[in-house]
Amino acid sequence: MSIDSLFSGGLRPVNLGLDMFADDLAAQGAVPVRMDWRPPGGGDPALVAALARLERPDVAERIDAANEVAVGRMLAAQPFLEGFGQAIDTVPGMTRTTILHAGPPITWERMCGPMRGAVTGALVFEGLAADLAEADELAGSGEITFSPCHEHQSVGSMAGVTSASMWVHRVTNRTHGNTAYSNLSEQLSKILRFGANDASVIDRLRWMRDVLGPVLAAATALDEDGLDLRLLLSQALHMGDEAHNRNVAGTTLLIQALTPYIVETSFSTKEKREVLDFVASSDYFSGPTWMVAAKAATDAAAGVEGSTVVTAMCRNGVDFGIRVSGTGDRWFTGPAQQVVGPMFAGYTPADSGLDMGDSAITETYGVGGFAMAAAPAIVALVGGTVQEAMGHSRTMNAITVANNPNITIPALDFMGVPTGIDVRKVVETGVLPLINTAIAHREPGIGMIGAGIVHPPAEAFAEALLALA
Repeated sequence: MSIDSLFSGGLRPVNLGLDMFADDLAAQGAVPVRMDWRPPGGGDPALVAALARLERPDVAERIDAANEVAVGRMLAAQPFLEGFGQAIDTVPGMTRTTILHAGPPITWERMCGPMRGAVTGALVFEGLAADLAEADELAGSGEITFSPCHEHQSVGSMAGVTSASMWVHRVTNRTHGNTAYSNLSEQLSKILRFGANDASVIDRLRWMRDVLGPVLAAATALDEDGLDLRLLLSQALHMGDEAHNRNVAGTTLLIQALTPYIVETSFSTKEKREVLDFVASSDYFSGPTWMVAAKAATDAAAGVEGSTVVTAMCRNGVDFGIRVSGTGDRWFTGPAQQVVGPMFAGYTPADSGLDMGDSAITETYGVGGFAMAAAPAIVALVGGTVQEAMGHSRTMNAITVANNPNITIPALDFMGVPTGIDVRKVVETGVLPLINTAIAHREPGIGMIGAGIVHPPAEAFAEALLALA
């Protein structure tokens, strides 16, 4: 093709940076190609300088070697469900007056409405308060210890509130020997984890304490081998789940594995039927199971000196926090964001609370929003199109270190899910991790009102980068 041919047809100017230039071209009849490009570090001199320090050949070589170790641990992790126990007997550091919550540390005074609703409901459930008014007073008295789930080897969806009597998964990463915990799904939308706390919510929690937890514990005690959650998770993605908000296949696989042992327990037929009916009431039953499996895998990657790989992402409705392998237990935070997506009938975005929950541990591991291409039906819940869902999974490759060969996406030619978010790549490209999530009402006592897509605040990654540099 001769160079003259370039001028024989219409020209398509490429626009990088400010859209105003493309807008002016379009106004003159041109058809510009708009590139989604941002300057490294958003052009912030401090971030550009930090990136430059981390990109020095000798430093980058050490970081890349450390990241290979950290991500290698995630990929090699083998989370097995080994049982269930009550938090007071199972979760490290739990006491009768401890309330675990989602996200980075936060005080009662700063908690959002849904988390306050979940805390007061839990205090009534535990018998520490006679009613919600008394619970509110107790929560602010200083007699209750509030602590992030993540600081107790645990995760909790949405408000994440976990109290002493609640039953939790016990999952051990058999490759590295670490154990992680997560409480059980309450199934319906009007539930404690979304801030609902009326009598129906408390009654359900009591049934879970007295029937569901003991039945699941007895069933898993009969399974001497434990359940290979990585295998089940891989199968679930091949069957149309993404293991955060779509769990149709995962719940089916999980209860299929548990049912023979449930049948063998000494509980009454009525109690066993209640458990199976409860699981059938919602596809989300396995959601916390994949969360705790991801926690067991990502915790194994923590503490690798020099690594820039993210080991936790979580939010409490006020702050969004991340942890990075090379900085251990230190939190880097920014403001929690608004979730954008379809709302239930009768609600508007003005009714929604900000992003909340530890469930972004699934994206930290590489599933959830990172694996949306495996679950095209998820767009009916969180909005967007199937093509956008496919694009999300591809885009996450730009900010991750590896693809997980153990958990693959059939629709993308069995590409392994993008794994190991690299703080450097996030700040350099401006591409933020994508999370799909539920939306809680901003006021306590109401519950779930929608679902959608959200990104972490760039500030958290910028803060982490500066610390690493």
